[in-house]
Amino acid sequence: MNRLLLNCDIGESFGNWTLGLDAEVMPFIDCANIACGFHAGDPSIMRKTVSLALSHGVRIGAHPAYQDLAGFGRRSMAYGAQELQDLLHYQVGALDGICRAQGGRVSYVKPHGAMYNDMMANPAQLRAVIQAVAAYDRQLPLMLMATRDNSAAQALGDEYGLTLWFEAFADRAYDSAGHLVSRQLPGAVHHDPEIIIGQALTIARGDALTASDGSPLNLHANTLCVHGDNASSVAAVQRIRQALDGQNAP
Repeated sequence: MNRLLLNCDIGESFGNWTLGLDAEVMPFIDCANIACGFHAGDPSIMRKTVSLALSHGVRIGAHPAYQDLAGFGRRSMAYGAQELQDLLHYQVGALDGICRAQGGRVSYVKPHGAMYNDMMANPAQLRAVIQAVAAYDRQLPLMLMATRDNSAAQALGDEYGLTLWFEAFADRAYDSAGHLVSRQLPGAVHHDPEIIIGQALTIARGDALTASDGSPLNLHANTLCVHGDNASSVAAVQRIRQALDGQNAP
């Protein structure tokens, strides 16, 4: 079994609008990907979420996105390389400042939504993201999608001296290249807790998943993304935590 870090997208409320069960999921995760205000979150939500993460000893990651509150950061937007780097520095810096005020620090970066998917599809955009993180702090790992072949992304990370954390998903279907099946297609998101837990353990063991076309797919991942936006998903996160800890026990 690989020692997978469990990460969760969190702090995605905004103003009086609440999304997710942050307090319920926080005790079971290793890494909190905290929204930085562009797709969700606001300064007060960021402060409260940072405080919650610090109280549970959870690593804090910046979760920057395109400037798209209305679309929850899930719509592709056209940014030049410098604009994209400015966007990342603005958001990472904002969260890092809130962390420092509470005695913490941002410890990694995970782009959100369309930015995350676009950088995986476009090598030039991935280079711009890697450059941005390396320029801000070369000690910060960048979290990005584990695919069938991580070698090209790894080579870019090595070029800039940046650590990459490859991420897999317990509750998403994959295509044959190891990319996530579009949410617009049926079966793209798993809802059955048994399927989610089974996929998490399969990834941790290094066994092959079944891609959407029926082919075997091996993902080499450092971290596993879980979601905690409803009671059932929180229960699934708890069971994944227990299963992984049990499998990794001496």
